[in-house]
Amino acid sequence: MRIASVGHTVFAATMIALGILGLVKGGFAPIWQPVPEGLPAREALAYLCAFISLACGMGLFWRRSAATAARVLFAYLLLWMLVFKGRFIVLAPTVEGSYQSCGETAVIVAAAWVLYAWFAAGWDRRWLGFAVGDRGVRGARVLYALALIAFGLSHFAYLELTAPLVPGWLPAHVFWAYFTGSTFLAAGAATLIGRYARLAAALSALQIGLFTLLVWVPLVAAGHVSAQHWGEFVVSWTLTAGGWVVADSYRGMAGDDRRRRLAPQVGFEPPHVRSEVS
Repeated sequence: MRIASVGHTVFAATMIALGILGLVKGGFAPIWQPVPEGLPAREALAYLCAFISLACGMGLFWRRSAATAARVLFAYLLLWMLVFKGRFIVLAPTVEGSYQSCGETAVIVAAAWVLYAWFAAGWDRRWLGFAVGDRGVRGARVLYALALIAFGLSHFAYLELTAPLVPGWLPAHVFWAYFTGSTFLAAGAATLIGRYARLAAALSALQIGLFTLLVWVPLVAAGHVSAQHWGEFVVSWTLTAGGWVVADSYRGMAGDDRRRRLAPQVGFEPPHVRSEVS
């Protein structure tokens, strides 16, 4: 098996779960929505999405298939974001929700990009060097930062929808809506400029995870959740897993160059490739 980090494990398991969910439902898992009802071969596309999620999620766990799985998942998610989510920005460029929707997929793309940059094979490094290694990881972080900014802006643009989601036992719901929106904006900016970026990535992933835990888990556990709320829970969990992978990309970053120089002498490998078990 090939385990790069805890985030890698959670993300791969999440992709497997999404694939199983799509196959069982015979439709699109929430992360792929919305898809136009009149789209040709819509049902076949839904099964393709489920198969890609399942196969790539499983492939990410194994050393011989990790590079291929990461490459396919990254390319497929990126294409999906450009074709199905990017169209909202083209059709409604002044509507903030267009960017939020695209940002949700962007987080998942960023996570897949980090894993692709880590696991890239010799062919990828030779022909797609701009997308792998350190440059690929930096690109994934920028994409993640832009998604965080979109999330932050949505808290302000849709305050009337965000504030009611704050748990009832917390006072000042409007304050928390503004506060969490501001922290998303700050984290996105910090990640973009590279100041306290590691802390920003970790805290933003934690915030998404807490939102999943405090808002959607209680609704699902109560057993009277609507289809829309169930979809929001699945998306929120997937974003948590994606953010976790991006946050993991900073692990041991400061010493990686020195470790690479020492690797030929002492057999040491950076953290993201060290945890391999045949």
